Amino acid sequence: MSKRASLRIGVDLGGTKIAAIVLDAEGRERFASRIPTPKGDYEATLCSIAELVEEAERQCDLPRGGARVGIGMPGSLSPVTGRVQNANSVVLNGRPFREDLEEVLERPVRLANDANCLALSEAIDGSAAGARTVFAVILGTGCGGGLVVDGRILSGLNRAGGEWGHNPLPWARPEETPGPLCWCGRRGCLETWVSGSGLQRDFEESSGRPLSGEEIVSAAAARDAMAAAALERHADRLARGLAHVVNIFDPEVIVLGGGLSALSYLYEEVPVLMKRHVFADAPRITLRPPVHGDASGVRGAARLWDIEDDDWTF
Repeated sequence: MSKRASLRIGVDLGGTKIAAIVLDAEGRERFASRIPTPKGDYEATLCSIAELVEEAERQCDLPRGGARVGIGMPGSLSPVTGRVQNANSVVLNGRPFREDLEEVLERPVRLANDANCLALSEAIDGSAAGARTVFAVILGTGCGGGLVVDGRILSGLNRAGGEWGHNPLPWARPEETPGPLCWCGRRGCLETWVSGSGLQRDFEESSGRPLSGEEIVSAAAARDAMAAAALERHADRLARGLAHVVNIFDPEVIVLGGGLSALSYLYEEVPVLMKRHVFADAPRITLRPPVHGDASGVRGAARLWDIEDDDWTF
């Protein structure tokens, strides 16, 4: 097998960083790098991705264009216009991102939502390996979800499959309505409650102290009652949100990604909290951290070319 056929480049375009990786046919990492994401600059973002891809090819002794490229991105490509929709990196919205990338990279590219890339990575050789149905969640600055069925991404008719973060918080209590204003223009989206930024906002509003997620966890461990209460509220809201997904999609495995996925207590507490909301007599819930950590999304981007034909998504 030639290097061109066996090596795949993945790029994960995040709000703060752009990561790139090269995987071989066995899933071994041959190159990895990351750089800051240019803030609010579309053209500079295209150039940064091109530079990372070129560096990956140089380091792996490949000619220009010598490997296939998959991109994990916020939002998705509209099936109507082909342009970016629903990206929280708003500079991408309305742009012909795929066409522009193919021009600067001089090859076809595949693009998928970053949470779908996380789900694909973990379904292939991660914590959900062997499961037919997988739901993956990114709990970071924002909040996204991805669906994989039988090794293929479930994007849906509107390419909105897995857009869990922009549904309202289920079983909302009076004090949770109408909810915080989301960047999408709606109020009370799950993203405003269960993301890292949502946790920080909730704690600051209740305590008057602006702490990061890590600082809230540390404060709770030091017996800070307000920090502990914020974490309890967060776990309960996450459980309600995930139970809503189980009642619709009922995945075999749920994988958490993003910065909050490192909170080990979530894997014990959230499944218990979910059960009261799942419409089954004996709910079975499998909630796991990502095997590949914060590299899972970029690995999933490289995996977008694992399926040769157009059936890689549906």
